[in-house]
Amino acid sequence: MNLPNLITVVRFLLVPAVVYALLHDEFGWAFAMFLIAGISDGIDGIIARRFNQQTALGAWLDPLADKLLMVSVFVSLAALGILPDWFVFLAVSRDVLIVGAVAISSLMMTPIAVKPLIVSKANTVAQITLASLFLASESMPGLLSPLLLTVAVWLTAVLTIASGASYLGVWLAHMSDAQDEDENR
Repeated sequence: MNLPNLITVVRFLLVPAVVYALLHDEFGWAFAMFLIAGISDGIDGIIARRFNQQTALGAWLDPLADKLLMVSVFVSLAALGILPDWFVFLAVSRDVLIVGAVAISSLMMTPIAVKPLIVSKANTVAQITLASLFLASESMPGLLSPLLLTVAVWLTAVLTIASGASYLGVWLAHMSDAQDEDENR
């Protein structure tokens, strides 16, 4: 196993540790481990590109580790009453929509390559920022204003909807093109 994939495995192992810390009101530890996971994500990407250590396994594991961490943090924060339930439902629904569309395309023998869209990259940054803000706020009470946190939730919600709609549009166009090709045969 190469170094970037090993770092990704460590990120997987951090997920239950972050959740455990959150559920035991150890927000400082949760925030620290979340930051370590984020920094290690950047480091493994740099190592993989710089030293030509990109692998098919890493291409699947890396985003899976990121999603698992984000969803786990969001669900935990919602379970604790810190993050609104509706936002977590929205964020998770977007991910389910994307995975479902890819699965349907594959089952219909019209596989689609999922390429990150600019709006989805903005959404990822917003979601990471949102999780960081809430973890920082809980670990250092009074640090951030409730208004800032509310604005961050709504901005991230708008980007989540825009990202989901954009992927849906790409998928619908792909499926329509595939159907047109089948009809022309």
